[in-house]
Amino acid sequence: MRLTVVFAGTALFLVPPAAGAAPVEDVFQKFALFGTWAADCDKPATPTNPRVTITMPSAGLVLEDHNLGSDFAVNHYSVLSAEQVSTTSISVDVIFQPGTEVEERQKLVLAVRENTRRTLFNQTDGGIVRVKDGVALARGSKTPLLRKCEDGPVSH
Repeated sequence: MRLTVVFAGTALFLVPPAAGAAPVEDVFQKFALFGTWAADCDKPATPTNPRVTITMPSAGLVLEDHNLGSDFAVNHYSVLSAEQVSTTSISVDVIFQPGTEVEERQKLVLAVRENTRRTLFNQTDGGIVRVKDGVALARGSKTPLLRKCEDGPVSH
C-alpha cells in the first residue's frame, strides 16, 4: 500500500493540473465526495454493491478505492485532476492501479447530486470507452447509483 501511495504521489507531480484548474481537493470538497459510497450502505461490498471510499491521506493526494467484496482485489485510483462540468457533474482524470503492471490512465465523468453519484463515462487514455451515458458497455447495464454512507469521519 505504501508503494502505491508513493507512486500515486509521484504521479501527481509529474502531471500538473491544467493552468487555472481548481485543485482536486477543492472540487471533491465542493461536491462532498470524501467518504464512503455504496448502492446499499447496510449490505456488504459485492460487484453489484461496490463500496467506494474517497480519502486524502496527504495534501494534494486524493485516492479512491473500489471494494467489490472479499473475492476481489480492491481497485485503487489516484486522482490526477478534477473539473466541474456542470452543477451536477465533474470530469476526473485518474490513474487506475497506480504503481502496478496494469496501471492505466482513465477519464471519468461522474454525476453527483443529492448525496448520490453515478459514473456516466469512462474511457482509458486513448483507448476504448467502457461507460457511456451511464451504461457499462460490456454488460449493457446501468452503472450503480451510489449513496453517501453515514460511516463517521474519514481522514482528509
